[in-house]
Amino acid sequence: MTTALITGSTAGIGAAFARRLAADGHDLVLVARDTERLTEQATELHDKHGIEAEVLTADLATDEGVEAVAARLGDRRNPVDLLVNNAGFGNKGRFLDVPMADELRMLKVHIEAVLRLTAAATEAMRERGRGGVVNVASVAAFVPRGTYGASKAWVVQFTHGVARDLAGSGVRLMALCPGFVRTEFHERAGMGTDNIPNWMWLDADKLVAAALADLARGRTVSIPDPRYKALMGVVKLAPRGLLGGVTSRTGRKYGPQ
Repeated sequence: MTTALITGSTAGIGAAFARRLAADGHDLVLVARDTERLTEQATELHDKHGIEAEVLTADLATDEGVEAVAARLGDRRNPVDLLVNNAGFGNKGRFLDVPMADELRMLKVHIEAVLRLTAAATEAMRERGRGGVVNVASVAAFVPRGTYGASKAWVVQFTHGVARDLAGSGVRLMALCPGFVRTEFHERAGMGTDNIPNWMWLDADKLVAAALADLARGRTVSIPDPRYKALMGVVKLAPRGLLGGVTSRTGRKYGPQ
């Protein structure tokens, strides 16, 4: 029996990972800020799948929260075999309209927490000669799109670099880059979603199934849908200046800053 730790586990992509991994027989460490929701989730997954589900309440925008999760990942007596760095959020508004404290909080969660938790997990995994890390990024990583896109671009490049450094160690790393997924993400950021075309929405459970298949194949970056793979192919060919203008307008209409 292996154990997976999932940050931001109570909603959206994190909850989909928890459902799939529990169904596959993995024990879980569920991490989020809301103890009540975590406890309900742990009980439901235990009762349905017979797995052990540990609850760890932590706010990854704080040093205390990051340190608590890092300590759990470094516990050699109760090893974690798969880390899913999923916690994240978006800010509504253009740059300079968003309070600097909110921008810095985003960078704390999207970058510093991912760095520190990946380090804690992979150090223990390398000692055992096996393990995996999925860092949830976004297709926004591939277009010029403010603080959110920049933070997700860092996640992709960081994951690439660590994967190369740990090649041959038995530890796999992958950046997961989804498009729009029906979760609480936009609601929490105060963003409307009525203007997002139906074809752009992805199902979280199908996304997770594709992501785990890509991890098993040894891919370092996963864009788990043909529609978004095609869009990112167009992005690679588009002139940078034109792309910046288009993504700025599209981002203000559809996505986080």
